[in-house]
Amino acid sequence: MQYRRSDYDVTNTVQVSSVAAVRRAVEELYTQTWPGVSTERLAAAFADFERLFNGQFPGYLGCDTVYHDVQHTLDDTLAMARLLVGYERSHTPEQRLGADRALLGIVVALFHDAGYIRQTDDTTHRNGAEFTRTHVGRSAQFLARYLPSIGMAEWVPVATQIVHFTGYELRFDQIRLDDARDRKVGHLLGTADMVAQMADRCYLEKCRDRLYPEFVLGGVAVSRGDEGGLNVAYGSGLDVLRHTPEFVAETMRTRLDGEFGGAYRYFEAVFGGRNPYMEAIDANLAYLKVVLQTRRWSMLRREPPCFTWEKNPLQNMRALVIDHLKTTVAAA
Repeated sequence: MQYRRSDYDVTNTVQVSSVAAVRRAVEELYTQTWPGVSTERLAAAFADFERLFNGQFPGYLGCDTVYHDVQHTLDDTLAMARLLVGYERSHTPEQRLGADRALLGIVVALFHDAGYIRQTDDTTHRNGAEFTRTHVGRSAQFLARYLPSIGMAEWVPVATQIVHFTGYELRFDQIRLDDARDRKVGHLLGTADMVAQMADRCYLEKCRDRLYPEFVLGGVAVSRGDEGGLNVAYGSGLDVLRHTPEFVAETMRTRLDGEFGGAYRYFEAVFGGRNPYMEAIDANLAYLKVVLQTRRWSMLRREPPCFTWEKNPLQNMRALVIDHLKTTVAAA
């Protein structure tokens, strides 16, 4: 059996660092489920996603966040397409979401992290991770501007709400949707975002080496208190790993099995009763348990590629983190 490659999905069949590969996989699922429906807007969205994240979209610089990179979004988008198909297969015709809502869900998945991308006239921020606390709202703003350009203007009120199921800026009861079907799309979107990243073959290394630096720049790991002292939520990348089992358990309780109603089970309708995403998450957690118990940090030795528009994203991020920490400590 071939080992799963670092930039492939949970089935080791789709290269989730490749826009073309994910677009083909998503289009195949879409046309099989909704035959005869045009995929023109779907193709346009993938092309615009590639332009945006590669720094070729007018007014934007490109993706420079090392955890929330191109692969992260493409992995989420593939998972979203599979959940949508699984949902349709699991419900009667009158209960289904339909092709238009499915298209909306896929497009929002593609741009749910657009808020991390800096604009060309931004002279204040040095990396998109500085928007960690506000990136979902910024993604909603991007979607409001973008959707009319591909003929989806009528979906702006829904898109700018359901994208918040991927973040923490609004409580779930603050997300206003009139149609229960739209809320279900949001639940599938939030599920795809969480399970795809936690099922990543290199999830543990990425938490340590890439999520922690984003937390630093975003003011999540270390911040200044009201009285000038330092508040340290995560002292290092290893500290992020120590909190990961608790994070996953809380995510399962409040989100995946809570608000989202166990929507991850719709993968089973796509994979013949199996759930490769949840299997991969369980394997990651089991491995992390051994690492934490034995303190054998060398077990986390994978060095997956990083897919941003920069040539040396990890080195650039390290330099920014060091400078940020020095500045934060000196000002405390």
